[in-house]
Amino acid sequence: MKAIVTVVGKDKKGIIARVSNVLYESGVNIADISQTIMGDMFTMIMMVEFDGGEISVQDISDNLAAAEKEMGLTIHVQREEIFTSMHRI
Repeated sequence: MKAIVTVVGKDKKGIIARVSNVLYESGVNIADISQTIMGDMFTMIMMVEFDGGEISVQDISDNLAAAEKEMGLTIHVQREEIFTSMHRI
């Protein structure tokens, strides 16, 4: 199964490390990643892959909640097909 993870927040050291570590510990593979800094804001979008029988999108979101709070970020996780449908022109 694939999902899209978006991360936005004030730029600080360790964001990529913290988020990617949570994903690793959740059994989630990062298939593609793009990040940029706009002014003092950090933005990242990742396509991730995981075994939908072992972990759900909600589980991944729950696992990222501590990192989100700890680092002052906004993190969203959506199934790839939902993300794609919402962003079609």
